[in-house]
Amino acid sequence: MCEVGAAGLHIETVGAGPPLVLLHGWAMHGGLFAPILPVLAERYRVSVVDLPGHGRSAPVVPYTLDAIVAAIAAQFDEADEPVTILGWSFGGAIAMRWARVHPEHVARLLLVCATPRFTASDDWPHAMAPATLAKFGDELTVAYRLTLQRFLSLQVQGSDEGRATLAALRGQLFARGEPSRATLKAALGVLAETDLRDDARSITAPTLIVTGERDGLVPRAAGAWLARTIHGARHVDIPGAAHAPFLSHPRAFNAEIQGFLDAR
Repeated sequence: MCEVGAAGLHIETVGAGPPLVLLHGWAMHGGLFAPILPVLAERYRVSVVDLPGHGRSAPVVPYTLDAIVAAIAAQFDEADEPVTILGWSFGGAIAMRWARVHPEHVARLLLVCATPRFTASDDWPHAMAPATLAKFGDELTVAYRLTLQRFLSLQVQGSDEGRATLAALRGQLFARGEPSRATLKAALGVLAETDLRDDARSITAPTLIVTGERDGLVPRAAGAWLARTIHGARHVDIPGAAHAPFLSHPRAFNAEIQGFLDAR
């Protein structure tokens, strides 16, 4: 496994084959993908990114979606061939913007429990209330660790493998240090402001949408909307899974994604 520190980003690469980039969710880090790495690395050159300000990566300034995309995309824009991007949750939003602004660099998208918009509005009911997301930011200031632990619990709520998945998430949460409160609040601001519905209509890369049947953070209806909107996209739902199907249901998850990743 090779560690790369370019532009303040921590990227670990393993395996050989077509390039595959993994992007994690808010408040986590790339180590969370460890359970599925061995299978993926058998056939792909997998680069696991710690998002800016998360894990071992430095933050970007200003902390905006476009700045995050620019920092990550710059590390792969000279790759021998376009990359496939697996983006989970917040990582899915980054992947969609990346595919929209640099379509020539993106071979395909695998969006896991992703949404074009994290907060609800009159014309977008498939999300949490803006006040709920804002509350996380307020609580980070007064109860940092407790707030992150509560966020993890929400990710597994309803999953039929919830207890084991929560243990895995808790075990990884601070494995690469504690992300700063400032970074996490800035990232929440990105989540609150992001609306990628127009981006989704412009994405041309082949796309697979993976949702969890019992996801309480990103309703599967959001994934279904993406599948209807992104040209040619396909949608699969993992029965019994919540917000982290690659952890709670790794066999079903791997079975669903392999055919898509192998397509040429």
